[in-house]
Amino acid sequence: MNDASKTDAAMTFDVAVVGGGPAGLAAAIALAQAGARTALIARRQPYGDNRTTALLGGSVTFLEELDVWRRCLDKAAALTAMRLVDDTARLIRAPEVRFSAGEISLDAFGYNIENRELIAALEARADEIAGLARFDDEAETVAPGEHGVEIRTAGGADITTQLVVGADGRHSLCREAAGIAVNRRDLKQSALTFNISLTRPHKNISTEFHTAHGPCVFVPLPGARCSVVWVTSPTEAERLKGLGDEELSEAAEKQSHSIFGRVRIEPGRALFPLAIERPKQLAAHRVVLVGEAAHVVPPIGAQGLNLGLRDADDIAAIVRDALASDQDPGGRAVMSRYAAARRADVLSRTMVIDLANRSLLSELLPMQSLRAAGLHLIGAIGPLRRLAMREGLAPSWRNWRRTGTSS
Repeated sequence: MNDASKTDAAMTFDVAVVGGGPAGLAAAIALAQAGARTALIARRQPYGDNRTTALLGGSVTFLEELDVWRRCLDKAAALTAMRLVDDTARLIRAPEVRFSAGEISLDAFGYNIENRELIAALEARADEIAGLARFDDEAETVAPGEHGVEIRTAGGADITTQLVVGADGRHSLCREAAGIAVNRRDLKQSALTFNISLTRPHKNISTEFHTAHGPCVFVPLPGARCSVVWVTSPTEAERLKGLGDEELSEAAEKQSHSIFGRVRIEPGRALFPLAIERPKQLAAHRVVLVGEAAHVVPPIGAQGLNLGLRDADDIAAIVRDALASDQDPGGRAVMSRYAAARRADVLSRTMVIDLANRSLLSELLPMQSLRAAGLHLIGAIGPLRRLAMREGLAPSWRNWRRTGTSS
């Protein structure tokens, strides 16, 4: 990857990716490997917190094809089984459901990895690609036009591109520049994230306790460690975040029902208000959206970044095909193809996550009964359980597109 500077005059690219999170880095690498002259506009900076991501299904395959996965595999923990435990203490409770990867002929559903390790591997791969120009900067203005997009960086570089990939998060400048409105709903929940060390092995099983205020998930990390995503009311999340290490350790151990023995909080914790956000369009005016610029969902079912990596995979494949047929990589045909490719995936995942969350929070007995019955059927009926597992990894109707491996 070439580091560009503000002394370069009127630089021209096929595609410019704005944003350097995991989805943006993956998109930039995939586009460059697909043969597009690609600019990546993103500050190089240490990852700011200790969050982790469970990479499921095709996400690992995609990272393998980007030559990224081998660089971080030893820092990830396999997820061979998942447990759903109703911990609501309600009159009507769902039975425990256990999903095993071996039942659908997989060694693991995926792998859990700290985001900082994943980003380091993506950055290392990006540095190797000659066709990827890096601007260690941020976009200040994005101006779509009929024949291209003009980008001015904060450092004064002027970039012209046929297509902009907006990977700049939920407050996306690119989305705003394209005139794309967003539907947003505050869930009145917050997620507290932290990591713990254990005195009993996790056995590569991810355990999700469903409480009346949201799920609390213990996801394996390498060694005797887990990452914790504790979704609850904003008030309770603030209270938990303010506890001392000893008190939070005790709270986590109690919430886990001591299945990991004594647990110890590791340094670093983060708190995030939860919402569902969905732009009214995924592509417009030579701008396509990926990652959290394209969808914000609560951390239920580990869908967020996996959706973002599918965004990256799809736009790279669509641009590759456009360039191969001498089409404009930012033209209307590309906009339409990307929107069509991503719409059903994003919409279906958002709806399922929202329904699962609403059914857990509902105080209505009919809803609680339906939820309990649904989980009972999934747990008891093998074909239905296997279908749920496969669909949880990636939509079965989706035809994965591959970007190739040349650099």
